[in-house]
Order: sequence, then structure tokens, then C-alpha cells
Amino acid sequence: MSGSQSLASSSQSHHKKAKTSISVSSAAKLREAAPLAERLRPKTLSDFIGQAHLTGPGSLLMNLISPDSPYASGSIIFWGPPGCGKTTLARLLAHQTDAVFKELSATVIGINEVRQVFEEAKGLLSLTGRKTILFLDEIHRFNRAQQDIFLPYIEQGYIRLIGATTENPSFKINGALLSRCRSNPSSVFVLERLTDEDMNEIIYKAIARVSSQASSPSKSNEHSVASTTLPPSSPTSTPSVADTSSSQPYSSSPTVIASSSQVQTPPKFPEFPHITQRILNSIVSLATGDARTALSLLELTLSSHTQIGEQELLEALRRSVSTSYDRTGDSHYDLISALHKSVRGSDGSAAMYWLARMLSAGEDPLYIARRMVVCASEDIGLADPKALPLAMAALQACQVIGMPECRINLAHIVAYLSEAPKSTRAYEAYKRAEAAAKQDMTLPVPLQIRNAPTRLMDELGYGEGYRYNPEFAHPVTNDYLPPSLKGSVFLRKEGDNEGKTWDEEALRRWEEEENGGQEWAGRPKDVE
Repeated sequence: MSGSQSLASSSQSHHKKAKTSISVSSAAKLREAAPLAERLRPKTLSDFIGQAHLTGPGSLLMNLISPDSPYASGSIIFWGPPGCGKTTLARLLAHQTDAVFKELSATVIGINEVRQVFEEAKGLLSLTGRKTILFLDEIHRFNRAQQDIFLPYIEQGYIRLIGATTENPSFKINGALLSRCRSNPSSVFVLERLTDEDMNEIIYKAIARVSSQASSPSKSNEHSVASTTLPPSSPTSTPSVADTSSSQPYSSSPTVIASSSQVQTPPKFPEFPHITQRILNSIVSLATGDARTALSLLELTLSSHTQIGEQELLEALRRSVSTSYDRTGDSHYDLISALHKSVRGSDGSAAMYWLARMLSAGEDPLYIARRMVVCASEDIGLADPKALPLAMAALQACQVIGMPECRINLAHIVAYLSEAPKSTRAYEAYKRAEAAAKQDMTLPVPLQIRNAPTRLMDELGYGEGYRYNPEFAHPVTNDYLPPSLKGSVFLRKEGDNEGKTWDEEALRRWEEEENGGQEWAGRPKDVE
């Protein structure tokens, strides 16, 4: 090799090393700039915390992604609250396969970007035989027409879709798209809100990992969350007063705010003396099952001065957490359902709680007032004729006064309807009449009660034999129903319990829990 060739080779080698060094340095800088939740994201399924019903051995999801499964290439939907692990789980599942992984978020991209990924996946499959897994976060942000673009590519097997949503797929995902996913058994997987035990484990392991990285930065990238063991005195939150939000179908363990009167156990992390047991309990409580929020609060705590006072840090943490409430999301309908059912069940305390939850979260008071108008007729009905006018007055008050004062009007009507006697006779009568009407919409009106404004109609017998009730000193009757429905009773008499269920166990529970152990006054003497 000539001197010039050797020099050129040496120069190219040096250039490659320099380029590699710059690339590694850039990646390190990006990693350092990422939030703590992103930096500590699990790299393997063994590191993943929570959702044991999905990630445990022999679970349906694990069987589904097994290479031996006939459904291994099927598309799936993850449905769960924020911060429960949907994105992380999708990434970990993708890394279990040989497929190319693409990740997009419906919050920042449009259909053109998605179409480009689909075309690349189609080309890659034809050239190399490798399939593409597309993880689309917040898939419900695409409307039903936009979701149609997925259909041919999923149907022909060009891509495997893993969609993530915080909203009910039954309402937010295109029915045709769901049916493609349903070619697999149970293709919609529900992720639950993380429990307090899960949150404690995540936080303790995060602190241990940060401590390890601080003491040995050179090995920080090799340190595994799974290798971090919890201190023997790993705490769990002590029950107190909690304010949790329900969404959807997800379950959650009660969350708490630590009481200042609790005995505090010093944490096992001397590098961060300001992270007391009360701080840890409060982070778990404020995060309400959201791991991302918990790690963000932990990052705020870690960045605070170690000499900061406990109460000052607690106030800072509480101010940093904003109440999340989506007026179009599942929690919107769950909460109004809870309010309505509490009123129907005559539990004024529960009804008042759900009212406060909705108003404190920013719900439109008119939405609540309109539901109370419906409730006044549906559930109170004929038992209290004052309920509907009062509900309408409350609606008008909300329109005229507005928040925050109209919360008092809403509290008034909620309390009144909760304590009012209940009757569904009118509502049930309409449902029975509606069912009969829909069976045959062509039944003629009896001639006797038809109007006869013209001579021709009079000659045809319209109104013939009709008895005008006010003209008589006694009760009279006419043919008010079509002949085929004569004798049908839609509006039943008060006290008619035909078709009602008698559940002795449910009655005994009510007597014990709601009636002070006393027998219900309406209990028949012959019913034991």
C-alpha cells in the first residue's frame, strides 16, 4: 500500500471514529434531556411493573404474542388510563419479535404520515419478508373516516397495529377496524390503573437507580431497574382521605394523603434526606395510579434543595398536579351516572359527593341541571309533582346565575330529589306503550274518538257515539284504544308491583346498612 493510500485510509478511519463519537455524544445528550419517566422506561418485560393479568406467565396476551401462536401477527388495542404502561408495553412486545417497529402519535401526525409508513411497510415486506409493527398512541384522536385507511393494510397483513387509547374503544374506534382486530381472541386488552403497591415499587426502584447513577455515572446505562431491590421497610400508603378519579372500566386501589400525625420511617436513601416517608406517600396519592405523573413528581422532588422543608415541598408537589377531567371522556359519563344513580337510590350524601366531584373538576353546571330535570320525571315522577317544577327552576337558576353561585342551586335540587319519594309509573307506562306502538304503527284510531270538522267526515261516522265527559254527572267511557289493544294497561295503578323483583338478600342488606338494622315498614307480614 502506498503512503498516500495509507494516509487516506487512516483519515477515513479517523473520520468514522469521529462521526461515531459525535453520534454517541448526541444520543447521550438527548437521553439526559429526556424526563425521568422516559429515562427510566423499562427495557425488558421483567422490568415492567403492574398489569400482571397481561404480562404474567400463561396470560392471554403473552400467549397471543408467542411465535407459536396462530394469532402472533394480529392487531391489538390497549385501553387504559394515562400512565398505566400502554406505550411501554407496546414497545416491549415489539422488541420480542423480528418485526420493524414504528411509533406514531395521533396527537401530532396526520393521515399522510400514516400512509407513508404503510407504503414503506408494504415495500419492506416485499423486499425482505419482514413485517412492520405500528404503534399508534392516542388512536382515538383519529376520526372514524381517518381510521378507514388502516383497513386494507391490516387486512392484507402488511402491518400489525398496536393501538393505545384512554377512551372506550366501543365508542371511539371504527367498528370495521375493531372487527379486523377481533380476528384475534380478546384483541382489546384493558390495562388497569396502577395500584399503590405498584406505585411504591416504581418510585423506590427509581430512587435506587438514580442513586446508583449518581454514584457511578459510567455504569448508569447498564443498571437495570429489575436489579434494584426494595428496602425491607418499603412502605405502603396508610389509608386516609383520597380524591381519586374514575374513568372508565379501570380499577384502582385507594390512594391517600399522608397525615402529619403518622409515625415517619426514614427512607433508605441518605443522598436525598428531604425525601421522607410522608413525601413518598403523597407522591403515590397525588399520582392516582399514573406512573408518569409519579415519576414527574419524583423528578421535581429530586431537583429540590435537600434542605427544603417537608411542608414546603408538599405544597410545591400539590400545586404541580392539575386535576384532569375530560368533559367528552368516559369519566364524564361515569360521574353523571354515579350522581343519577345515587339520587335514584335516595343516598343524598353520595349524590352530593358526585356533584362536588363534577363541579370541582370543571363540569358544565347546565349539563348536571338538565340531567336533574330528566331525573325529576324519570325517578320521582308522580310521587312528587313539585319535583319537575323545582328541577326546571334549578336549571333556570344555573342559566341566569352561573358558577360558582349556582352550585348552591344544584345542591338544593340534588338534595330535594334524593329525599323525595320515588315513582317510575309514568316512565314505565311510556316504555310499555312504546313497545306496543312499535309492534304495529298502522292500527287505526277508533271512529268514536276521531275529529269530525267536515260534513263528509261526519257522514263517515267520525266521532259518532263519542261521550263528552264534562257533560255527564257520572263517569262515562269511550273506545280509546284500537280494538286489538282494548283492555291493555300501560299506566298501572299506584302500588301495583306486577313484574317487580323481590330480593330478600338485597332487602336485608338495605335494612342492615341503611335502616339501622330495623325492618322495612313495607315488608309484608307473610314474607320472611
